[in-house]
Amino acid sequence: MAQPARAAVEAPSIELGGFQIWVHRRQFPDVHDRWDGNWLHVTAQCAQAGAIVAAGGPILDAADLQRFRDGLVAIHRTPSGQAELSGAEPNIRVRVGANGAPGHLRVRIDLTPDSQAQGHWFEYVIDQSDLADTIGQLDAVLELFPVRGRAPDAWTLDLPDAD
Repeated sequence: MAQPARAAVEAPSIELGGFQIWVHRRQFPDVHDRWDGNWLHVTAQCAQAGAIVAAGGPILDAADLQRFRDGLVAIHRTPSGQAELSGAEPNIRVRVGANGAPGHLRVRIDLTPDSQAQGHWFEYVIDQSDLADTIGQLDAVLELFPVRGRAPDAWTLDLPDAD
């Protein structure tokens, strides 16, 4: 569940145009499994054209950041397709994709501290070359908070062999 955002005093961990994320700590620092061990306490904020929206708490996990990073790398190499940052919590969704103009990408941010009572979105265009900095910032965050556990290869049920 999202918690009220607090004002950040340090520089953001990740920036993408007017969107910023501060990664504060792991939700469960002593847990090393894939599910609970990857939740991160973050503050996410977007500011554009006179509006500022922020949400905070354990609303993203390290695997969400890893998927987003991998998607941005693919778009950086070939400006096609889409990269998305979203998690199990409904407070944040970021989509980055080609907008038809060479070297430019469209960014759509959906961000809310209270998904039951509010909805806020922002759209803007960034230059494809801006992705390099964001990818580097994601790499730095993932070095501090690497994905724990292993992703399941497939949803299978292990049954004993029948004789």
